[in-house]
Amino acid sequence: HVQLVESGGGSVQAGGSLRLSCAASGYTFSSVCMAWFRQAPGKEREGVAVINSHDDGPRYADSVKGRFTISKDNVKLTLYLQMNSLQPEDTATYYCAAGPSAGCGSLDPTYFPAWGQGTQVTVS
Repeated sequence: HVQLVESGGGSVQAGGSLRLSCAASGYTFSSVCMAWFRQAPGKEREGVAVINSHDDGPRYADSVKGRFTISKDNVKLTLYLQMNSLQPEDTATYYCAAGPSAGCGSLDPTYFPAWGQGTQVTVS
């Protein structure tokens, strides 16, 4: 049974930073594709960043490129999202997701069958 639990959300002023964490269990963490998504009220879920099982070539949405960094620790079984230079438009609920390693690189939410419950990020 796959479990993903996000933490690290909160409220921050524009220009500030936050680091989100996603603790994973129930599968072989190092061999899957993992990603961060976000959803603001009234908007569709948006892919933010994705990282493959080899930790190479992460992909980012254009809106966060240069500000956000996705990484993972295969020993701690944890996915991270370091968010710098946060802006009000980054306000959303952030979700981590896990999917098959084959074809990893998509920011399409339908590619990912496993999801966490989300953590709220508010930038003012």
